[in-house]
Amino acid sequence: MPEQNTLIDANVRHIKMKEWILYLLAVFFYTNMTGMVGSYRSAYLVNVLQLKETETSLFNVLTGVIPFVLNFFISLYIDGRRMGKGGKFRPIALLLAIPMGIILVLNFWAPPSISGTILMIYIVTVAIAWSVCTIFGNTVNMVSFVMSPNSKERDDAISFKSIASAVGNSAPLVIVFVIGLIWDNEGTRYIIGAALCGVVGIITILLGMSAVQERITYSAEKKNPLVGFRYIFVNKYAWVLIISEFVKSFRNIATFMGVFMAAALLGGTDKFLLFGLPTGIGTAVGMLIINFLLKKFSYKVLYIGSGIYSILINGVAFGVGYTYFRQQEAGQGSSFLQILFILSLFLIGLQFGASNLLPDLFRADILEDIELKSGKRLDASYRFVTDVFTMVSGTIASALAPLILYGDNSIIGYIQPSALNPEPVQSVRTKIIMLFFYTVFHGIMMFLAGVPFFFYKLTGKTKEDVHNAVLAQREALAAKEGNASAAEAQ
Repeated sequence: MPEQNTLIDANVRHIKMKEWILYLLAVFFYTNMTGMVGSYRSAYLVNVLQLKETETSLFNVLTGVIPFVLNFFISLYIDGRRMGKGGKFRPIALLLAIPMGIILVLNFWAPPSISGTILMIYIVTVAIAWSVCTIFGNTVNMVSFVMSPNSKERDDAISFKSIASAVGNSAPLVIVFVIGLIWDNEGTRYIIGAALCGVVGIITILLGMSAVQERITYSAEKKNPLVGFRYIFVNKYAWVLIISEFVKSFRNIATFMGVFMAAALLGGTDKFLLFGLPTGIGTAVGMLIINFLLKKFSYKVLYIGSGIYSILINGVAFGVGYTYFRQQEAGQGSSFLQILFILSLFLIGLQFGASNLLPDLFRADILEDIELKSGKRLDASYRFVTDVFTMVSGTIASALAPLILYGDNSIIGYIQPSALNPEPVQSVRTKIIMLFFYTVFHGIMMFLAGVPFFFYKLTGKTKEDVHNAVLAQREALAAKEGNASAAEAQ
C-alpha cells in the first residue's frame, strides 16, 4: 500500500530493488508500445494503406488537434483526483494497460473492405483513441516524479526511467527487423510487431504499476481546477521549458523522414533498425554521460551545450551521407561511408540523451516551484499547458512533413511505392534533400530549443531553497491531515 499522509524522511532512500526493477520494465515496454506507433505508423499509412500526401497531412492535423482538446479535460481530471489507497497516478496506468495494448494493434490493421472516406474516419478514430490512451498512460512516467521525497532519489528515478524509455523506444526496430526475416510483406511485419509489443506491454505495465508506491503527500482540498493553470502561466521558469519544447517539436519533420531515409539508403523500411538502434544506443549512453556530468555542471549548462553539439554532429552526418550519395551516383557507393553514417547516428543519439532526460529534470524542479506557490501538484496540468504549444508546432510539422516528402508539388520528390512499382528507385537529389531534413534541420531545431535556457534561473541555491520549502510545506500538510484523521477517529 502506498505511503501517504505520513511524515517521510526526505533524506533517506525509499525505493526498494523489486520496485525499481518492475517499474523500469513497465516504463521500457510502455515506451516500446508508443515507439511502435512513432516509428512505423507513418510508413504504414504511406506504404501499406497508400494514402495520398494530402490525406496523410489531414490525418496528422486531425490527430494532433482533436486529442489536444480532449487532453484539456483529461488533465483537469488527473490533477483533480484525490489520492486514494492506490495513489494518484498508478491506478490510472493500471486501468489503461489492456485497452492500450488492443488499440496499439488496431493502429496497424484496417478492415480490407473499406476505403476512401470510411477508411479515413476509421484510422483517425483509432489514432485519437490511441492518443487518449497515451495521455492517460503518461501517468506511468509521472509516477517517477512522486516515488520519493528525496530529491536525489527522485532524480535517479527520472534518469533511469528516461534511459529505459530511450531503449524501449528503439526496441520495435529490432522486433520489426526480425519479423522481416520471416515475413517479407510490410503490412504483416507491422501487425505482428504491434501484437507482440501490445501483449508484453500489458503484462509488464500491470506488474510494474502494482509494485510501485507514491510517497508524496497531496492536498485533499478541493479547488477550482482552472486556478491551477493560472499558477502555471505566471511561472517564469515554466515558460522557459514551454518555449523550448515548442521549438523542439518542429523536429517532427526530421523524425518523419527516418523510415523513408532508411529505405533510400539501405533498401527497405525494415532496415530502419540500422538507423534507430545506433541512435537509441547513443541516447542511452548519452543519458549515462549526462548523469555523470550532472556532478559537475547544472542542467542548464548541459542542455545549452547539447544544442550546440547537436548542430555540429548533425552537420557531420549530413556531410558523410552527402558524400555517399554522390559516390553512389557515380557507381562508387562505399560501404565504409554507410558504416560511418550509422556511427554518426550513434553520436547524434548522445544529444538525444540530453534532450530526453534533462526536460524531465527541469520539469520536476518547476513542478516543485509551482507546488510551493499553489499548494497543489499540477503534473498533468503543466504537461497540458506544454502540450498546447507542442501541439501547435508538432501539428504544423506533421502536416508539412508529408507535403515536403512526396506528391506532385513536394520539395523532396519521394516516389511512393505502388502495386506496379513496389520498390521505387529514389533519385540522388531526393536522397540528399531528405538527408538534409533528417540531419541538419534536426540539429538546428535542437540548438534553438536550448536558447530559452539562457534565461532559466532555477538553479543552484535557488533550486535548493525551493525544494526545502516544498518539503516543509508537505510535512505541515501531512501533520495537519494526520491530526484531522486522529480527531475523526475519536
